[in-house]
Amino acid sequence: MYVPLLERRQTLELVAAEAARARAGTGGLVLLRGATGTGRSALLEAAAEQAEEAGMRVLRARCSPDDTTLPFAAVRQLLGPQSEFSENREVPDERARGAWLWRLLRSFTAGPPLLVTVDDVHLADDSSRRWLVDAARRVDRLPVLLVVTERSQYDIDAPAAGLAHTLSPALVRTLTLAPLSADSATQLVRSDFGTVPATWVQDCVRASAGSPLLLRALLDDLRGTLAATVPKASAALYPGAYQAAVSWWLDSAGAATAEVARALAALDDDLSEPRVRTSSDQSNGEVRSSEAARPFGDGSCRSGPSADGTAPASDELAELLGEVTGADPARVAGWLTAMTRLGILRPGADGRPRYAHPLLRDAVLSGWPVTRRRAAHRTAAEVMLRRGERAEVVAGQLLRADAVGEPWVTGVLLDASAVAVHDGRADDALPYLRRALEEPLPDDHRQRLLTELGSLEYATVRSSAGIPRLAEAVRLPGVPQDRVRAAVALGTALAGRGEARAAVDVLRSLDSQLTGHPDLARTVQIASALLSDQDHEIRQELYRWLRESAGRSPGLVGTAGQALLVRYEATAGLLSADAAMDRVRALLAEPVEPLAEPFLLGTAAAVAQWADELEEAERLVERGLARQRPSLLHPMHRALLNVRADIAAARGDYARLLTGPDARRPAGAGLGPANGQAHALVALVETGRVVEARRLAGGFDLREAKDSWELNRFLYARGVLRAAGGDPAGALDDFLECGRRQSARDVVSPVVTPWRTAAAECRLALGRPREALELAEEELRLAQVWNTPRPVGRALRVLGMATGGRRGLELADRAVRLLRDASVDVPLDPELIPALVAQGRQLTAVGERARARDCLREAAERAERLGAVRLRATAEEALREGGARRTTTTLTGSGALTGSERRIAELAADGRTNTEIAELLHLARRTVETHLTSTYRKLGIRRRGELTTALGGQRGGSQ
Repeated sequence: MYVPLLERRQTLELVAAEAARARAGTGGLVLLRGATGTGRSALLEAAAEQAEEAGMRVLRARCSPDDTTLPFAAVRQLLGPQSEFSENREVPDERARGAWLWRLLRSFTAGPPLLVTVDDVHLADDSSRRWLVDAARRVDRLPVLLVVTERSQYDIDAPAAGLAHTLSPALVRTLTLAPLSADSATQLVRSDFGTVPATWVQDCVRASAGSPLLLRALLDDLRGTLAATVPKASAALYPGAYQAAVSWWLDSAGAATAEVARALAALDDDLSEPRVRTSSDQSNGEVRSSEAARPFGDGSCRSGPSADGTAPASDELAELLGEVTGADPARVAGWLTAMTRLGILRPGADGRPRYAHPLLRDAVLSGWPVTRRRAAHRTAAEVMLRRGERAEVVAGQLLRADAVGEPWVTGVLLDASAVAVHDGRADDALPYLRRALEEPLPDDHRQRLLTELGSLEYATVRSSAGIPRLAEAVRLPGVPQDRVRAAVALGTALAGRGEARAAVDVLRSLDSQLTGHPDLARTVQIASALLSDQDHEIRQELYRWLRESAGRSPGLVGTAGQALLVRYEATAGLLSADAAMDRVRALLAEPVEPLAEPFLLGTAAAVAQWADELEEAERLVERGLARQRPSLLHPMHRALLNVRADIAAARGDYARLLTGPDARRPAGAGLGPANGQAHALVALVETGRVVEARRLAGGFDLREAKDSWELNRFLYARGVLRAAGGDPAGALDDFLECGRRQSARDVVSPVVTPWRTAAAECRLALGRPREALELAEEELRLAQVWNTPRPVGRALRVLGMATGGRRGLELADRAVRLLRDASVDVPLDPELIPALVAQGRQLTAVGERARARDCLREAAERAERLGAVRLRATAEEALREGGARRTTTTLTGSGALTGSERRIAELAADGRTNTEIAELLHLARRTVETHLTSTYRKLGIRRRGELTTALGGQRGGSQ
């Protein structure tokens, strides 16, 4: 059997039975109906061949829209060429000619029985149609079987009445051809291509939508160049039989139906394969976003498909398509239902009909002029806006429309961008902002838009992207505040690329324009000072100006400028932590200009973190980030994120450090290492992941990196790695280079980078105790100026190591007492653990082995709780060196819990919140969280709900 006649055997047998009746003298009419491409013509030809084999004479006619104006054109094909038919006879009217043609047909019955076939009778001229209807009423007593095919498909424009609508059902046998089933279509594919992957076959079946015509055309295209997957674009097919078949299908349906079909394809962009996460990309000038392209946004709240294959959402879609194309929505709804039943469309999870395959959608859309397509998107956007659809849904249509030139367009695009940025999808915001630039905008609006777009492009695309847009924004005339925002954003971008001097020059260029705006002038100066942190020469120059100006009149630099001076004096070793916090808190209580507030908050957060006021620092960070617009480049945004990382490092929160945004950035990306990567490097060392640490450190050529405080921080971190890896000489080089660079920036306080104590430990390892002693003494002197437990305890520990003997032990004891007492309020384990190890080793050296073992076991337990693998290994090694056979400290399981941990865990297991536990035990909430994190690690659990089982029968032991 010819393959397209799969599933047509029964129909062919019914036609054969009617032919047999005709041969017996009882003729009739068989009407083969079906949608375009269902194989009506192939079936008709098979019936004709079957009749000829049975001895019947076959008369054939194939109707065409080109013959509709010629009377009896179809009948001429059936009965001609006959000499009497071709003569130019005078026939008084159509009725008389019809009678003569009937007599001519009857004359043919003198020979074999007749099979009269007429293909596509719906395209026949009116005279032929009337003649065929009249003949159908008479052939029941003649050996004549009329078999005609007629297109039966729901179109937007209601079709003319069918051939048999005036005939009695007794006079016509109507057979309707259904689309091919998936099994038959699969058989057809397998017959041509054999053992291809099942997914490939399924794609072919979906793209054919049950149409033998489309499937045969697709297989013809794929036969020459069999790809691993079925293409999603018809342009990838050669020689293009599939595209031609789809175009013919659309032409057969009429202009109105084709317009609706193409509008659906345009609005249904990429919906056949929705993405998990919304994203935008550009392809051939078209921006595609699975969420934005959805005609009705998120359909999850709508009901699913109904029993007939459609859904309530299709009614809304029909109304939208009707407004876009000017078609009757009722007819559009009917067409959607009909196409779903045929398999051209399939209901999605949200109930909306969509094309059965992306290739089919693309082929439908390909024949639509781009101007018409863009106009449809614009109309769709207007309709959606009137209906109150979400901004991103409306904007998704505007992305594919030409410039509209109306204010509402810009508003929608900016709203959509704001939603995307708020949801953390900066990449999705970019197309909206770029599209908004195509609309006519006044200079001030364009300036704000360019500032935001340039900021996002810099942050999400690449470091050089966005700078031209920011530069254009700075040049545009606008209100002073907007020019300052643009300049600050451009300066931030330039400084991030290592061009600190260019950044400061951009800000200085505004001086002459801000004469009447002292508050803005102060903001520009503060931004310049902050950006100068990337270049020590500019930094010294600007801070000299700040100090001189503040000395003459504090009002000249404002509250944010005074806060920067507090930070400078703290790092220069000129100020104690208490004095610094008193001044910062006083400044926070004063009024501050909106543009200067981020600088004040970020600076205050940094000082609070250095002062070990970690909770206050965290509150300031969150407050500062909440006031920031994430879509605008601002130096304090990164500064606040850096303070957040510094807080995590102070707490020994290695997990947070290793998942931070900078830690995930590939090594070598950008111009140099970032603060987050420095912290990640130390965290990798402390958690025992030395191979990963070496890979991260090896990703940077620090000789090529631009000067910055972040480079200094990374030098220190690499020194930590080298020291842990048994390379004290290499580590010493890194620590000393870090110190040289920091000192050149007037940063001498150990509160920022404790390079002296680290270098002193290296010199001890290298057998140079006198040099180590000098560094440790200088570190202690500077630490006592700042006077917080962390740097003082660290300096005492290393000084004790360098001093040795009983005096060294006394210094170690002081370090442990200081850090232990302070750790009640502040998590100081990252410093207390090495202090305990140093104390234990010195106790061992003087023969107090029992006390030494207690110190070292406590150090191992605290290291286990912290997740500090390196420190735990160091403590256990010291225990073995002191003669302990093994570590008796229970490091995991419920027996490893301290009394505080057990009490907090039991309260949590009873359903108390962290806030309630903190209030009940008079603790800080952060302390509760730290204890619970440690408890989870020891118990080997991940969530609060597992506490009851993990604590088991030992609950209540601490009460």
